[in-house]
Amino acid sequence: MLTIYGVYRSRASRNYWMAGELGIAFRAVPVIQARRLVDPLTETAPLNTQSPAFLAINPRGKIPAIDDDGLVLADSLANNLYLARTYGGPLAGADAAEDGQILDWTLWAATEIEPHAVKIVLAYDAEPNGPARGRAIVETATQALDKHFGVLEARLSQHAHIVGDRFTVADLNLAEVFRYAQSQTALFDRHPGIKAWIERCQSRPAFREMMRVREAEPA
Repeated sequence: MLTIYGVYRSRASRNYWMAGELGIAFRAVPVIQARRLVDPLTETAPLNTQSPAFLAINPRGKIPAIDDDGLVLADSLANNLYLARTYGGPLAGADAAEDGQILDWTLWAATEIEPHAVKIVLAYDAEPNGPARGRAIVETATQALDKHFGVLEARLSQHAHIVGDRFTVADLNLAEVFRYAQSQTALFDRHPGIKAWIERCQSRPAFREMMRVREAEPA
């Protein structure tokens, strides 16, 4: 059975959503980020990214990690590419060309979008430490994203989905990366194709179920 390590309030959300889309059974092992704990190494601390038990599974000390019958992988986006290829179905590439496009767009999101989008999330998390500084960080990140949003907007002006004529792992991976910036409504309003696309992605039952569990977790 597939095991997913990580709380839903983390990048593990991507893998939980993917497992739901594929309809595969999985075991969820909550692993919390060590940064959220005062002392992650105390005996009473919950399983976290600095716990020896977790480091034995993923020495990188990051979540998520997955274990699929002994194969351990530890990058959230790569995990989804593996799951799509392994479990088949329409979320995977239909041929080598689609596989290449899926990988291409996933790496683009990881390198061009996520570094800026994650700053928006972290700035909101750090609001008590200085809202003025946080607003400046968000403004800079949003400006950097505007150009990159234009690239995907152009793609979606001609295609309903990122690869092929259907929802694939490319849509899921990118939707989860772009979600980090969704607090910036004006940015999405300037790119109506992206706004409509991410709303379609997030209307899927597997996404809604993942978010239901995520929102029930302690903040």
